[in-house]
Amino acid sequence: MSPPNGHANGSVGNGEKVAQSVSPAVLPRTSTPSQFMPEQIKQFVALLEVPFDDSVIEWRVTNTTKDKARGQVIPYADQRAYTDRLNKLFSPAGWTRKYTVHTSANFQRGMDQKIVAKVLVTCELTIFSLGSHSATGEEWADDDNAGTSAEAQSFKRACSCFGLGRYLYHFTGVWVDLDDRKRPKTRPKLAGWATPEGWQSGLRPQQDTPRQEVPEKALTRNRNTAPEKEPAPSAERAEIIRQIESMAEPLGRRLYRGVLKTVARAWKPSEISDIVLLRKVLTAMQSGDQVLDRLAGLLEQTGDGPLEKILRPLQLRSLDQVDSLETLQKIVLAMEAAPGITTSQT
Repeated sequence: MSPPNGHANGSVGNGEKVAQSVSPAVLPRTSTPSQFMPEQIKQFVALLEVPFDDSVIEWRVTNTTKDKARGQVIPYADQRAYTDRLNKLFSPAGWTRKYTVHTSANFQRGMDQKIVAKVLVTCELTIFSLGSHSATGEEWADDDNAGTSAEAQSFKRACSCFGLGRYLYHFTGVWVDLDDRKRPKTRPKLAGWATPEGWQSGLRPQQDTPRQEVPEKALTRNRNTAPEKEPAPSAERAEIIRQIESMAEPLGRRLYRGVLKTVARAWKPSEISDIVLLRKVLTAMQSGDQVLDRLAGLLEQTGDGPLEKILRPLQLRSLDQVDSLETLQKIVLAMEAAPGITTSQT
């Protein structure tokens, strides 16, 4: 059962202040009401990327120690913060979303090999005159809140395609003391770059290079246009290749090569000319990095003993031999089912 989450010391964010530090975009339009000018698009994207106000940020406990005295927490904002920002910038009539719900095939879950299906929700988010993006959220079907969780996940992921909330993906979790209700005793302090004021003054995560301008074509592409036909601007392509190459060390050589081979059938990212395929590779690698972080948190609780037992049937001697995200996910799911583990997942 997931532990209670929220603000430290029980404070509750209501999402009402999410856009107070973001000025509404009152910009002149072109003679065609349905289109924004290129400069307007850049300004809207910049406003979407601004972090949420600290008052609406909540902290989710993702792992706890065996005695439950300490937990690993990450910041997040609920759907209201995202909708408030969209309403502030575009008005409620300026955007829309559409959900599609379906169920996946059954999967074996945990060390007991329990057969469980997954609820999959796809959200298509459209900001009129900017374009559409879609993303999928998932949750195990035996969770009472599976539909709600998957819906929120898909919506926020679609928002991140426009830049809204994307900055939250830079957090990997910090360990804090927990109270008897498994909530942070003290509210972690956000870095300066993760606040509206710091972001607008030019601060960015240390691992990032200065933000690249988003090409207008990437935002206004018709939803019926085949994504693989999208051209790859040289500056954007070079930046994505740089980010992919930077994942080699955190992922390890085998997993890094395995993702390249599985997703793009390539040996090096520079061999990939399709910008959409490059993005898929980067997203897959970032996902793998997050799974490795989860695994590291689990190993802090159990040590290497359970991991060795899990690796043995897979004919692996160490994590360095893992060469696919599917295998890595199986290992983490098995670890989460190990005795003495307490986790709460997004």
